[in-house]
Amino acid sequence: MANQTYVTLNNGCKIPQFGLGVYMVPAAETKKNCLDAFEMGYRHIDTAHAYQNEREVGAAVKESGLPREEIWITSKLWPSEYGEQASTDGIDKMLARLDVDYIDLLLLHQQFGDYVGAYKAMEKAERDGKVRSIGLSNFESDRLEEVLSIATIKPAVLQVECHPYYAQSELKKRIADAGTVIECWYPLGHGDSGLMNEPVFTELAKKYNKTNAQVILRWHIQEGNIIFPKSTNPEHLKSNIDIFDFELTDTEMAEIKKLDNGQRFFTLGLAEQEASLGAWKPED
Repeated sequence: MANQTYVTLNNGCKIPQFGLGVYMVPAAETKKNCLDAFEMGYRHIDTAHAYQNEREVGAAVKESGLPREEIWITSKLWPSEYGEQASTDGIDKMLARLDVDYIDLLLLHQQFGDYVGAYKAMEKAERDGKVRSIGLSNFESDRLEEVLSIATIKPAVLQVECHPYYAQSELKKRIADAGTVIECWYPLGHGDSGLMNEPVFTELAKKYNKTNAQVILRWHIQEGNIIFPKSTNPEHLKSNIDIFDFELTDTEMAEIKKLDNGQRFFTLGLAEQEASLGAWKPED
């Protein structure tokens, strides 16, 4: 079995289904984190302007020696740079920070501010070749339908919290007509012990000689989700990606599906989220 799978997006691009997230990885550690991952077969890095480590991701891509076209870079615009002109400028600055000619996937990070103007700027960036694919992150309110209604290029990806306790079945139905696919943050439920130690995962881990975490990550792959669990521990990096030598049966997948109970681990409401963002702006 291969050490990577790909998902074909609605624009024909093929995205590595398994990657590395660098949220809250300090800039000083990010380059090594990415280089370690590349050595282990990772080919997808998920970053954002707000993470303040895009430069280090770009440096790792250069230093890896891998052909640029083999590495998928995802990044995200912050609401402080939303708007047609502001986002156009923000995309150029992002390209400079990453030191690349194009970004594989660009997302709107949050559903606040002038996201309509920002989305139009991303569409233009895709047409101009600065970005290969565009999408949304954390759009789960009716603002999702608002963007879908004005989009001339449908979002390729919607990045949200998703794990066996919150499998996003209803959200997947809302985006099906657009051909949009789900990317998952908190793919392991933020490491929740209740989720991680569910008996079904313990039993399957014994059956396949894997860890409970590996079984959950394998479930995501077979669900068609795109995932990028974070770790700066080389042993955990190696373990996380070691999920392509076994396959869960349809019966086992159905048993895991029964765990979906609507439990989220990030619970702020829309107004609370907007207030928590405040006027914070990431540094250029």
